[in-house]
Amino acid sequence: MQLYFAPRTISVAVAIALEEAGVEYEAIAIDFSAKEQTSPAYAQINPKGRVPALVVNGGILTETGALLEFIADQKPEAGLRPTDQILLARMREVMFYLASTMHVNHAHKLRGSRWASERSSYKDMQSKVASNMTDNCAHLSSFGLRGPFVLGDTPCLADFYLYVICTWLDGDGVTLANFPKIQTFMSSMEERDSVRAVYAKGML
Repeated sequence: MQLYFAPRTISVAVAIALEEAGVEYEAIAIDFSAKEQTSPAYAQINPKGRVPALVVNGGILTETGALLEFIADQKPEAGLRPTDQILLARMREVMFYLASTMHVNHAHKLRGSRWASERSSYKDMQSKVASNMTDNCAHLSSFGLRGPFVLGDTPCLADFYLYVICTWLDGDGVTLANFPKIQTFMSSMEERDSVRAVYAKGML
């Protein structure tokens, strides 16, 4: 497999899942500062101009949640996804919240052009990032984390997604000291070989 990623973006969640599953992959960095994501060459990989993209036998897959589920399907023995239907729904509940709400709130800091044409609107969006992300952390602390991990004592796909987003919190103006459950979660994730591996590769 080939994983197209950009350092410190949500695409690194896919790398963590690949490490957890023990799947060999080639990591190919896309330089956002050089606008490689909008280049004609990368458009052949992902015409949306975003990361991640995963090259697999049979084609190219995109969207973080879809890739995480695909990896879990390839290596069911890795136990990255629960078999219990309620737990499975809870895992996806958190993943969909991260994708549809928390990641979007974070993106308002630098990607205002996605939602507004007037540059004067960007500052208004930026001014809400800290409070919105803080509210998201409060929700996750109360309803998203059922133990050191999302589902309790065992990590799942949602944890890889959440961890990468949590690495953005300080830069988004969130006071992490106010969220001890999230601090515990981050510490638990950082003890895992998969997370140490992506740091060693310069992905985070």
